[in-house]
Amino acid sequence: MFAATLCAGTRLLPAQAAAVQTPGTPEVPDWALPGSPTHKQYAPPVDFHRATKTFDQPIGVFQGQSDIGGPLVPGSATYDAATKQYTINSAGYNIWYTRDEFRFLWKKMSGDISLAADGTFPIPSTPHDRKIVLILRQDLEDDSKEIMVGEHGTGMVHLAARSQKNAEIKDMQYRIGGSLLPAVMPQRIGIQKHGDEVAMFISVKGEPMHQFGPPLSIHFDGPFYVGVGFCSHYPVTVDTGVLANVTLENSAEKLH
Repeated sequence: MFAATLCAGTRLLPAQAAAVQTPGTPEVPDWALPGSPTHKQYAPPVDFHRATKTFDQPIGVFQGQSDIGGPLVPGSATYDAATKQYTINSAGYNIWYTRDEFRFLWKKMSGDISLAADGTFPIPSTPHDRKIVLILRQDLEDDSKEIMVGEHGTGMVHLAARSQKNAEIKDMQYRIGGSLLPAVMPQRIGIQKHGDEVAMFISVKGEPMHQFGPPLSIHFDGPFYVGVGFCSHYPVTVDTGVLANVTLENSAEKLH
């Protein structure tokens, strides 16, 4: 486990405060613990929020970094210019429900967007729902309006959105990998914003990027935040995601 302290602004309800932790570890709300045989987690209370911590640390093509939702263990990220790889280390119980916890590398942008990356998970583990994300967010708060393409540790990829602040994320079931294609890890994923239409793109085995499923409609006021992130799906256990060959264009129809 990793030692850490609760971020300022944490609000624990009685049931959350009762979660038993070993000495030297943070208090984890009971709803955030994926402890059952089915790895079940629950939605947070509707009024539960933690402050995001933002760092004035440009990295690669991105202007800044944030620990969205104040994860109980701080995240980190590095960029290797030679290999064009971003390595993101992060705990965080999920990027889902009405709030998120993950390390986010971002750039403020407006207009149309094309963002793509090769995603891998270098640390062997039971994959469950750890995920790399390509994501557009209206702000840096934990309950921001957002839309993401997420690649899970099983290889499953999907398009999902939080239509407004503090709303539940909806998954439109545009899925590939996971139980549908066992042992297949997509080679490259992408997200494209064209006006208010946002679509998922994919290359499973190196073929040209192609749209997978219809787009979703969501409006962002500019500027908004565009970037990449990683979440371990465990509140105090750090895992690692790597995104390579990241391309980010301020235009649609530029995915490659």
